[in-house]
Amino acid sequence: MKKVLVTGANGFIGTNLCKKLLAENFNVYGTVRPRKAHLLPEGVEARHIESIDGDIDWENTLDGVDTVVHLAARAHVMKESASNSLSTYHKVNVIGTEHLALAATESGVKRFIFMSSVKVNGEENVRAYKEGDAPVPRGAYSISKMQAEKRIKEITADCDMDFVILRPPLVFGPDVKANFLELIKVVDRGIPLPLANIDNRRSLIYLENLVDAILTCIKHPNATGQTYFVSDDEDISTPELIRKTASALKKPVRLFPFPRSLMFIMGKIIGKGPAVDRLIGSLTVDISKIRKEIGWKPPFTMEYGLQKTAEWYKEKMK
Repeated sequence: MKKVLVTGANGFIGTNLCKKLLAENFNVYGTVRPRKAHLLPEGVEARHIESIDGDIDWENTLDGVDTVVHLAARAHVMKESASNSLSTYHKVNVIGTEHLALAATESGVKRFIFMSSVKVNGEENVRAYKEGDAPVPRGAYSISKMQAEKRIKEITADCDMDFVILRPPLVFGPDVKANFLELIKVVDRGIPLPLANIDNRRSLIYLENLVDAILTCIKHPNATGQTYFVSDDEDISTPELIRKTASALKKPVRLFPFPRSLMFIMGKIIGKGPAVDRLIGSLTVDISKIRKEIGWKPPFTMEYGLQKTAEWYKEKMK
């Protein structure tokens, strides 16, 4: 049986990936802080790591591991202070990744799968991003992900370990947090939203689709040395997303038209400019490369994912 090490194994993506790997009869090891080891799915062997940085001794953690799936990272934070932004992201997302990749090569790991982000390419587009497009990261998080990708490619260039890089857009599903959870709450409460006349396109990916893509990249030989965009392959406008979410929650939709230009201005005035940009701007990805090269396509529809997310939310709110 293949032995897979998952960093961030008790996180949003990691928990679901570990369960899927166990169901597929993989031996699964999960990095986790000692005080959170109880949060790992049953059957995952805990590998205690306090934090991902350049000071960790990975030797025993990687012993016998065939594949590393590196999910752990300092995530994008909406209200980031300038004092710790760039250096903290760099320490965890770049130096920590570099240190792990180097240790993996020395331990005989065969494949290193890195969870990057669509934000490496940018945060808004007119046409869907493709893997060959030049990166245009904005902000410390996006820059750190781009730099980590670069180091992984450099480290694996002259060794037996190969890499796979995945760049997902916004991930949603049960246990989702941050902006998507806030959107669900707003829709559930029936708060009117000034988005009726927004005509944008956004790519998303349901959690189980992302997990399936990772599993395919673990197994498929043609994934060697590749970077892939992944999504539900169902680009959607923000008003459509709200309507579908409301339908899944069995709640009425309350949308009204409002001038787009005024939304930009008001967003900047109240310090919510980036949030407004995400609501009304477009950000899409083209997944034709991963379809063609390794035959991956999302097994679940976006509608199914939204329904499962709504069911989780309603249970959570009881």
